[in-house]
Amino acid sequence: MAVVLRLQRVGKKQQPQYRIIAVEKKSAPGAQAKEVLGTYNPCNPKAGDQIKLDQARYDYWVKTGAQASPTVAALAKKAAAK
Repeated sequence: MAVVLRLQRVGKKQQPQYRIIAVEKKSAPGAQAKEVLGTYNPCNPKAGDQIKLDQARYDYWVKTGAQASPTVAALAKKAAAK
C-alpha cells in the first residue's frame, strides 16, 4: 500500500492544531496513523514555535517512497530552514 504524509486536524473549534502523520493513502481522515512525525500550530503567535517536525523521520518516509502533501512539503521546507 502507498503511504502519504499529511495533516490531521486536532484541537478545539476555532483553535486548529494539526499533526503531521504518515498514513495509508486510502484510509479515512481520522484514521490511526502509522507514525506521528510532528505538529503544526498555526494559532501560535511565535512563528518559530509553529512547526515541530522530526526531520530524520520525515526524510526516512520520503526516502521509502511516501508522498508528502503539498502543504506538508512546504511545512517541512520551512522547518528545515530554521
